[in-house]
Amino acid sequence: MSAASLLQTRGLQKHFPLRAGVLRRTQAWVRAVDDVSLDVKPGETLGIVGESGCGKSTLARLILRLVEPDAGSIWFDGEDVLRVLPSRLKRLRRDMQLVFQDPYASLNPRLTIEDAVAFSLLVHGARRADARDKTRALLGRVGLDPHLYGRRYPHELSGGQRQRVNIARALVLDPKLLVLDEPVSALDKSVQAQVLNLLLELKADRALTYVFISHDLNVIEYVSDRVLVMYLGQVVESGTADALAEASKHPYTQALFASAPSMDPDRRMERPPITGDPPNPINPPSGCRFRTRCAFAMPQCAEAVPPAVAVAAGHHVACYLYGEATGGALPPR
Repeated sequence: MSAASLLQTRGLQKHFPLRAGVLRRTQAWVRAVDDVSLDVKPGETLGIVGESGCGKSTLARLILRLVEPDAGSIWFDGEDVLRVLPSRLKRLRRDMQLVFQDPYASLNPRLTIEDAVAFSLLVHGARRADARDKTRALLGRVGLDPHLYGRRYPHELSGGQRQRVNIARALVLDPKLLVLDEPVSALDKSVQAQVLNLLLELKADRALTYVFISHDLNVIEYVSDRVLVMYLGQVVESGTADALAEASKHPYTQALFASAPSMDPDRRMERPPITGDPPNPINPPSGCRFRTRCAFAMPQCAEAVPPAVAVAAGHHVACYLYGEATGGALPPR
């Protein structure tokens, strides 16, 4: 593992079996995550963006070992996450926490807000009085008065308030890494801004590292230092948020940015930047998985998966348009 990385994955893969028949035999495999490698440095926010079904949420669960990978490696803070003993894994999970997409479904409706946040501390052996004091302080930090909200139940809170509770619950164990799986997608735009600003404040206050997953490019640009673009289980482009916003290279990344809504009437779209539906992950196309929707597809795109090549410092793209075989020809942007 790189000494500069807090989190590192190499060749991560997860295929889910599809079973049918009386004997429930495996008939096919859903290729949710295929050969994903990433590095996250301490204090960094890595954004992961892509269409629904591209494997973002599965990747988040693989990182935390909520789902076991079929292949690949995961290193966190110098330790091989896939090889640690169960007792050590419990300690590692204190340092890696997840904020789920649905702020209501991820809370126990039978626990008060205070009990829900304190639960993790009690599981890890904290005294009840200490857990209560820390919980109340943290609820106040995320903008919820513990005297007003502590004894309420999830159904008595708004969506934004419930997500603040989930953030407090994730932070109560003082983690180093927070994996945020679409944390604001279920919220109104005005509430989204409040939660995003809270996350940025907490990151600065607590020296946190984020893996931020979203399908919203505006959100990703706002919070991320670096961005990974995923398509059908694979990474097609990676680089700094500024580099991808100003000079994205992969046709899929360009289509994503072109699809983002704009308030400028002069930027009205006359035709969709990308057509068709993503291919079936059970039987993805050979070679480049985006080739069936790509305006620049070439015969070689069907032969093999294009390797990731560096187009600038820290900016990589997996596309034959940028290989030596094409003489560095670039698609128009």
